[in-house]
Amino acid sequence: MAGTAVVTGASSGIGEATARRLAKEGYDVVAVARRADRLSRLAEETGARTCRVDITDAESVRRFAAELDSCDVLVNNAGGAVGADTVAEAAAADWERMFSVNVLGTLRVTQALLPLLRAGGGGTVVTVTSTAAFTNYAGGGGYSAAKHAEHALSETLRVELCGEPVRVIEVAPGMVRTEEFALNRLRGDAERAAAVYEGVDRPLTADDVAECVALAVGLPQHVNIDQLVVRPLAQAAQHQLHRGPLFNG
Repeated sequence: MAGTAVVTGASSGIGEATARRLAKEGYDVVAVARRADRLSRLAEETGARTCRVDITDAESVRRFAAELDSCDVLVNNAGGAVGADTVAEAAAADWERMFSVNVLGTLRVTQALLPLLRAGGGGTVVTVTSTAAFTNYAGGGGYSAAKHAEHALSETLRVELCGEPVRVIEVAPGMVRTEEFALNRLRGDAERAAAVYEGVDRPLTADDVAECVALAVGLPQHVNIDQLVVRPLAQAAQHQLHRGPLFNG
């Protein structure tokens, strides 16, 4: 076995794809999420161990960490966006939810598993943020603020662990088309969610991001990718998106 890899938010999207990809690499994957039914399917198909954990609940995280014997890789993936309102009109509750999951959830899990990552003599922490972690845009204030904070957490942790054999890696995806992200953000409005990707020739998939995580994790332990920014070719920058064909076939 390549070691034990814990992946949060593993019931769908990037988390599920990452759990599958790391299992393929020979890791003993522990897939963590709130939705037990989806985790069961993942376990059946990949052999991953699963654990129902709510990372917004400190006691849930504590119990999970206490039951874990080892952790060589932690992929902090659980997160998401709620709403696309302007700062003037946004609900504070939406911002609180985004910070609770993206920032405080990442903090809780990282703190809880850091002793195991240190004990292994060569651990790796990967945090999946977003290009919103360094570029702001209208309607994205709460999500961008949360991802900026998550980036700050990751960067600070890397500085604080200097001198220890624990890598701290940030993977920041741009436009990724998954089953749930835009739909959840737009409160179930399927038409608006589909419009986000309309005309974009091949936005990133969850598998694309999982491949980047596996690449970063698979490098020699002395090689640390501080921040890996990955976008579809159609997205040259946060505010520069091509809608129209790029490829033949």
